[in-house]
Amino acid sequence: MAQTPMARERLFALREEIAKLEGNSIAAARQEALAGESGHAKQRESHRVPLGVATLDHAMEGGLPLNGMTEIRSELMRDATAATGFALALAALLQREVDADRSPVLWISDTVTSMETGIPYALGLADFGVKPERFLHATPRRLEEALWLAETAVESGAFSVSILEVKGNPAHFGLTESRRLGLRAKAAGRPLLILRQSGEEEASSAPFRFLVEPAPATSRFLPDRSMLGGSIGNPVFRLTLEKSRNPAPVSLLLEWNPHDRQFLPVREPERARPTGRLTAHSGPRLPAFANRPDRPQELGSVLALDQAS
Repeated sequence: MAQTPMARERLFALREEIAKLEGNSIAAARQEALAGESGHAKQRESHRVPLGVATLDHAMEGGLPLNGMTEIRSELMRDATAATGFALALAALLQREVDADRSPVLWISDTVTSMETGIPYALGLADFGVKPERFLHATPRRLEEALWLAETAVESGAFSVSILEVKGNPAHFGLTESRRLGLRAKAAGRPLLILRQSGEEEASSAPFRFLVEPAPATSRFLPDRSMLGGSIGNPVFRLTLEKSRNPAPVSLLLEWNPHDRQFLPVREPERARPTGRLTAHSGPRLPAFANRPDRPQELGSVLALDQAS
């Protein structure tokens, strides 16, 4: 827990008194206290994986927590692919950073959610930067079974990251269940991602929550920096860090490079079209038809008629 300045000064004063009694210098006692605080700070930073974007890493106090729970949500079901892609990108990033024990990724999704959003595809995972041979997918029948499996998976420590996908805001997954999952992840020292498809904001014990929306893909350029017409570049996410310690949410565009497995910041897309491609109405306006019907004649003056008896 963070110490207040007054508590820190009182701690220094007590250590100075102890140093006097033990015959040590005051400076040595103060230096020992500062070294202990810096060591704790480095230990906290070591439990983070930076995303590679300065603005986002600063807002997340160093990056994605490795010993806790992070929530990802999409506002509409049609945006489920964007939220799923961002969760997979985080899983690929964790596979790259935490690759010492070669632990697999566990994706948990109940049957109802899988029917709406689909199931992961091995070739697609490989193209996205996730190693399919180290990816496990579980489909429990009920949400209660999915919650139990998520707790057991995190507590076992056998997976580099566990992802729990749910639909909406179910009544059986509230603040109590969220707090229990967060405590399990923190005690085990393993990351847990909650992927909430078509869900609204609600109380959660996760320190960070992302709102993910789709964004236009970047253009694919050739080696001579010319645009490859009709091509689709790397996926781009419109990301909003809506829950953190920041007073205001952080919103930005992120591009995921599956080859290098890293995020890149993207500027707002300009309404530009590829060179050499004409729009549907690039020429002058078409002339009026020669054989079109005559314009209706203008009405004359309207007289008020007596109401029929």
